[in-house]
Amino acid sequence: MKRWVALVAGTAMVAVPAVVAADEDRDGKQQNRVEWQQLTPAQQGVLEPMREYWDKLPPGRQQALTRGAERWESMSPEERERVRQKAEHWKNLTPEERERMKERYDRFKSLSPEEQDRLRQGAKRYEDLSPEKRRELRERWHQMTPEQREQMLEHRKHEDDRKDKPDDGNDRDDD
Repeated sequence: MKRWVALVAGTAMVAVPAVVAADEDRDGKQQNRVEWQQLTPAQQGVLEPMREYWDKLPPGRQQALTRGAERWESMSPEERERVRQKAEHWKNLTPEERERMKERYDRFKSLSPEEQDRLRQGAKRYEDLSPEKRRELRERWHQMTPEQREQMLEHRKHEDDRKDKPDDGNDRDDD
């Protein structure tokens, strides 16, 4: 159990790097420290692996970890298991792979909310596929050249855009 708590706490530290690691929030306002005694017993339980160096953490990191502990407590057992699996996956990544994932996360966050939703929907469609179909798609993707991949993504984006537009009843193909 301690291993899982440490894994979750470690994930909170690594999965929240986009949250402030400094003493200021996103608006540049000074953040307040979170004293260990201010944490609820449930938060202390989740964050126990960090207790000995909690006071050395910047206030922004303390607040991010506190929010992460709150989210953890509100998760269902299935959600917690999914987080554990993601944390285990993260732990096994090389530093280069982690850096690439952070860069992708930053790129994703820089997209418009509409584009983020489009990508989330695409990921959901992918997750809903059978394991065999996902394997087939991965194999096809790896066999493509970068140019073919780009064309496929552009084609998919245009398909999604057409689905989002209401049908005005004026089919131009009848001419």
